[in-house]
Amino acid sequence: MRLGVPHRAGRIGKRVRIPRGRATVKIVANKATMQKPGDLPERRLQLSNASRKGVQAAVEILFSRKDPVASLSHPRGRKSDGILSFQPIARFGNKRTAKQSPRSGRMRIAQRFIAGYESSLRTLVREADDRINCASHGTQSPASRARQEMTRANPSTQSAGLFSIVRSADFKPSHLVYAAIFTLTALSVLLTTSCSPRRNQSSPAKLETREVTDEAGRRVQVATHIDRIVSTAPNLTEIVYAVGAGDRLVGRTKYCDYPPEAKNVAEIGDTMTPSIERIIALKPQIVLVSTASQLEAFTKQLDQQRIAVYVTDPHSLEEVFRSIATLGDLFGTREQAATLVADLRRRTAIVEAKLHESKPVSVFYQLSGEPLYTIGRESFLTDLIQRAGGTSVTADVSGAFPRYSDEAALAARPEAIILPSGGSMGAANSTPAAPLKNSPAVLNGRVFRINDDHLDRPGPRLVDGLEEMARALHPEAFK
Repeated sequence: MRLGVPHRAGRIGKRVRIPRGRATVKIVANKATMQKPGDLPERRLQLSNASRKGVQAAVEILFSRKDPVASLSHPRGRKSDGILSFQPIARFGNKRTAKQSPRSGRMRIAQRFIAGYESSLRTLVREADDRINCASHGTQSPASRARQEMTRANPSTQSAGLFSIVRSADFKPSHLVYAAIFTLTALSVLLTTSCSPRRNQSSPAKLETREVTDEAGRRVQVATHIDRIVSTAPNLTEIVYAVGAGDRLVGRTKYCDYPPEAKNVAEIGDTMTPSIERIIALKPQIVLVSTASQLEAFTKQLDQQRIAVYVTDPHSLEEVFRSIATLGDLFGTREQAATLVADLRRRTAIVEAKLHESKPVSVFYQLSGEPLYTIGRESFLTDLIQRAGGTSVTADVSGAFPRYSDEAALAARPEAIILPSGGSMGAANSTPAAPLKNSPAVLNGRVFRINDDHLDRPGPRLVDGLEEMARALHPEAFK
């Protein structure tokens, strides 16, 4: 043991002699960095580099034939904890104070490096000072002091876990090299895992999509598996439930009141002016639109959120069936949708068969009396009236739901008038418009009020409206 060692730890920047090696204190991260793992990426990189340098120094000590010499230095003007960095240098003399393998001390140094994390880094600095104080007594050999350190409860090694093999390897020189290689390899893996940025956690998984063409002729990228649906029309809400996807509906308009469980779904406003903000907040994968009237406003804002907009625009009963089947395919409920459509077609065929020999009746379909609106050439209701054994007097009028003049209504002289009323509309539209007061339909008492929900919604219940209208126009065919 070299005499003349100071009785107290060296002050900052002062090089001192201690029995077992030379240690240099380097500031690699301030206290805030050490106590907050997962801070900024550059701080984690700094900590990773410092730990790697410490491991490299430990390896040099393990496999070097030179004794380590320790010095304690600290950069001026900074207050922080640090870690020890060891360097092997030539031994100070050929004499040794005790018969002890030089690798024993090196192993203990490497052990403390390997087992150390946040708490052990600070402990190593304090122990370097303790060695200086203990060296002044000069009554204990380095080998005895090393064995005492091994048995002493130490936070840096007591819970070392995997690295506890280092302590047993210290007493089994034949396994020293293998233990060191195994331990250092495991440490490098842990440091790489803990200090590298975890980009996969913040990056969302790529959504699988497929391209479909909606009924407005638009190509739309939709999710392969749709879990969140927003409906902007009552008929679409009914279709969603009818094909077995009602549990995925997260938004609907205030007019979507069927089936009854749909009322428990969040509202997004009315059909013509739904709230874009509410739709986006619901995070749907697809938004269903009944017509292309709001298409421009929808696509501009929803496309920015990568929300698909699918438009349905049927112009006949057969196209309604096709819409039901298509939505069932989109939602992954193809079999249930196919079963539904097959049943609706069966019921339609029964009605048409009963009316095969019936004479068609001229019909005026009154959507509203003031102002007067009716149906035109492009409306699915024009086709429905024909299937029910009638002929719409406005079948040649352009558009789907045009406004009709009083003069044209007076000249139409329909044999029957259909008033969609009694459903969601309540008592509204329950009387013929003034220009129709003297029509044959009113004079002969052939004004029929049919549930508007069964007629105005191109969905599964449209066949209910077909059956009711056919019975009203040709009661004799259903006796």
